[in-house]
Amino acid sequence: MNTAPIMLHSFPRAILHVDGDAFFTSVEQALNPDFSGKPVVTGKERGIIACASYEAKARGVKRGVSLWDARKLCPDLIVLPSDYETYSLMSKRMFEIMRRFTPDVEEYSIDEGFADITGMRSYFRKSYTDIAKELQQTVYKELDLTVSIGLSLTKSLAKIGSDYRKPAGLTVVPGNRIHEFLPKIPTSDVWGLGRNRVALLAKFGVQTAWDYVNRPEAWIRKLLHKPGAEMWQELRGNMVMPLDKELQRPEASISKTKTFSAPSDDPDFVYAKLVRNLESACIKLRRHHLRALEVQVSLRAKDYAEAAAGARLSRTFQGAHDVMPVIRELYRQLYQSGATYRATGVVLTGLSDDRQYQYSLFEDPLKIEKIRALGKTLDAIQTRFGKHTVCLGTGLYITAEPPKERDTPVWRKLHRLPGETTRKHIRLPVLNIVV
Repeated sequence: MNTAPIMLHSFPRAILHVDGDAFFTSVEQALNPDFSGKPVVTGKERGIIACASYEAKARGVKRGVSLWDARKLCPDLIVLPSDYETYSLMSKRMFEIMRRFTPDVEEYSIDEGFADITGMRSYFRKSYTDIAKELQQTVYKELDLTVSIGLSLTKSLAKIGSDYRKPAGLTVVPGNRIHEFLPKIPTSDVWGLGRNRVALLAKFGVQTAWDYVNRPEAWIRKLLHKPGAEMWQELRGNMVMPLDKELQRPEASISKTKTFSAPSDDPDFVYAKLVRNLESACIKLRRHHLRALEVQVSLRAKDYAEAAAGARLSRTFQGAHDVMPVIRELYRQLYQSGATYRATGVVLTGLSDDRQYQYSLFEDPLKIEKIRALGKTLDAIQTRFGKHTVCLGTGLYITAEPPKERDTPVWRKLHRLPGETTRKHIRLPVLNIVV
């Protein structure tokens, strides 16, 4: 086997991948010291594990397992509802720390991101490895969260590095050591190579990332096309996937998806959940002064099989009632009698600025203005009394649903600070301690 170095330079470029370790449960443990060192999972509202702490993982509890099965594996499991607002706040603080070390940061997801620290050695007067260590220590010191970091020449190599040692790991792969690192990495651990591609590569004897980069680029391109060739370059230390550093992207779409507290085979209830998603999406449309032209709806079955359908309207809309006939028809096409569903979703696209809207020759301006006024009135009522206080009649199927144990609110919502309400509250995480 060829073991010659791929390149001689150690760091012509330095890319970090920072990955929060069991992020959701780590946040819960950081804010509630009583949970420290104990098996904790989130996902109570869905009935399946969304995130498991390392203590829970050591007991065999994994993401995606039902709560019933998880409790059989770990009777003393601490099960919490997911507090996405607090997780988002801690995520923002983590990315703020990353930006202290470089302005070039990509927020890849709520708990992981990339950072280009090329050239920062002279600024901090320390090596790239020491910069990575300091970043890792700062996150732990300020947030009480551990992160795993990969440091290498490209996003792909850095991503593999952060997964290599968890939790609280630091894996450094300089350019002149790529040939020593890749033989240890199975193709299943390569970011971007899904299960089908891994199976296809195995049929040609490609089992590791090192096998992959030792095949000719033309052979990889023929088998896996352009994405495969880009991965080949990335694994060889040639960065072809730049960081996406946009902080504020213009809205390209608005989506609302909701998983039920318990899967349902009631067609009226499932339809009501779908319409509720549409209403939430339209509230956001109006809040951002947008209009939509296209709508897509999706239904996810209990076995996670998903069906979707969409339509393009003859004119843009802002209110749910404008698009209800279309939603009703799309739902009729997708719904399978006797099936049990766990989630519905709505995506609005073809967005435009409502403030620049021009009436067409065949539209009724008076009717449109009345609809706008109705939307403003609905939004004012819901701002004062709570979201979905006023809703379409289908929502009665939701409000009539009896509360379940899974519907327990997150701790932060049960313990408001003085002056806070369900609609107005300080966007700060709060320590769950008794003084």
